[in-house]
Amino acid sequence: MNTYSGGCHCGAVRYTAQTELDSLMTCNCSRCKRLGWVMQPVPSVRFNLIRGADNLTLYHFNTNTIDHLFCKTGGIESFGRGRDENGTETVMITVNCLDDAPPVNTGAVTHWDGANM
Repeated sequence: MNTYSGGCHCGAVRYTAQTELDSLMTCNCSRCKRLGWVMQPVPSVRFNLIRGADNLTLYHFNTNTIDHLFCKTGGIESFGRGRDENGTETVMITVNCLDDAPPVNTGAVTHWDGANM
């Protein structure tokens, strides 16, 4: 398992995540479609917010079950929090916000139908 570092654009929010980047996803909900997110789910026990908790602002929409967390300074959402289909607390990291992440093979990305949730 690899440990990746990531964060927002301005550097106020920083984290590490232990993952293999083997479950990459996109979503077609009204929000993710506009952002072009490529996401990787990470169990919350493998996610460590190093700094910036006080610099995050929360946004909810639709079912209000996902905590979309934005950097107040630069406006980037480098991760969000929610639960997977089994109820496990999960952090969805934005792969493009990771330092030194490998290039994304878009052919291997699972597409989530968030528009019809």
